[in-house]
Amino acid sequence: MTTEPEKGTSEGVAHQYARRMSQETSVWYMGCLFSVLADSEDTGGRFGLMEMVAPKGLEPSRHVHYRDDEGFYVLEGNVTFYVGAETYEAGPGTFVFLPHGVAHSYTFQTDVVRMLALVAPGGIEKHFQDPRFSEPAKALRLPSPTAEPPNMAILEEMAKDLASYGTEVVGPPGMPE
Repeated sequence: MTTEPEKGTSEGVAHQYARRMSQETSVWYMGCLFSVLADSEDTGGRFGLMEMVAPKGLEPSRHVHYRDDEGFYVLEGNVTFYVGAETYEAGPGTFVFLPHGVAHSYTFQTDVVRMLALVAPGGIEKHFQDPRFSEPAKALRLPSPTAEPPNMAILEEMAKDLASYGTEVVGPPGMPE
């Protein structure tokens, strides 16, 4: 994985610490629970690490990271990853590497999935903490589901924000069209 720090971070400045999922570091983002275990400020820009809990049906759109590599380690549940033209079935204990420049998406095969998401260099984890798109988690569980469809203006704003991190949305969730 690329480990160069993101521009604008404290290059080379990293301090030791231990952290676990907690309300202080967790947000509800698009119906999922995201907890930042390491952000770019913690690691001198080298990487970001999040623990994610997500329900089936709330998978991300197909997208490409142009600056950062991404890796997922499945802790609970089953996920199908679509990376370029390849498909990977991943259950607990499986790591999937997604290099920058390759379009990818994934779908959940179980009702709930819990996995670690690693990005290198770090930085994009800040998108998930942005109060325009998330809210502090009120508990370490999934938020109550909403029956309302996503607001298209918010989705467009999210796509613009992701673009500022070098990520482009290129299609719907799931298998490439």
